Amino acid sequence: MTEPTPDYVQSLARGLAVIRAFDAEHPRQTLSEVAKVTGLTRATARRFLLTLVELGYVRTDGSVFSLTPRVLDLGYSYLSSLTLPEVAGPHLESLAKRVHESASVSILDGDDVVYVARVPVSRIMTVSINIGTRFPAFATSMGRVLLAGLSDEDFEKYLTRVELVPLTGRTIATVDGLREEISRVRAAGYCIVDQELEEGLRSLAAPIRNHNGTVVAAVNVSTQAARYTAAAVRKDLIPPLLETAEAIHSDLGRVQSQP
Repeated sequence: MTEPTPDYVQSLARGLAVIRAFDAEHPRQTLSEVAKVTGLTRATARRFLLTLVELGYVRTDGSVFSLTPRVLDLGYSYLSSLTLPEVAGPHLESLAKRVHESASVSILDGDDVVYVARVPVSRIMTVSINIGTRFPAFATSMGRVLLAGLSDEDFEKYLTRVELVPLTGRTIATVDGLREEISRVRAAGYCIVDQELEEGLRSLAAPIRNHNGTVVAAVNVSTQAARYTAAAVRKDLIPPLLETAEAIHSDLGRVQSQP
């Protein structure tokens, strides 16, 4: 971890760490659990939690804490300023209806992909996916498309810091293996991930570019592996996926070029 700059506000960082301690798997936590997750002392964690309670971001029954819907305000300003979800929405709807599979758009945030738009058709994963859901970029089709869009320098920096933990027996979890895979994605213009994030899940993604040609997001289709052979994926799913990516790119370009 790099050294904090002189302008670094530790108390703000700690407060955000307390908020991030809550997730889908741990929506309700005790003071001791929050302290353990954040690495703070119980006294410090208690002060931050009670401050967040007063501000309306956290609720408590006296022993257990949980987030309130007000935390959504923290991300709303950013998400609402994006034209991408609004532009992508109709195209995702069309894609999902065309292939009868769930379709999503995500962006790269740090070393993770973050979902910013989604049209679910059926639940095919053991974890639910919503706007704001994060997954490690290296093990997802959208993540690999976004990594392929990085410059060589930025991608090599990513490889030096990422922890490649295999999520299934199929996950590419070596630096050389991932570097080779990203080269294939760059050459093909799309990515297929077969049961690397979760057993039984196959996903494919294509890059979304802005008016300058820079990769700014990724669009994907997810399906149960048993529903399509590898050949069927390339024949029936890749063409509409690439067409959707191009359609979003075109609309995004028109929006971004407006004064």
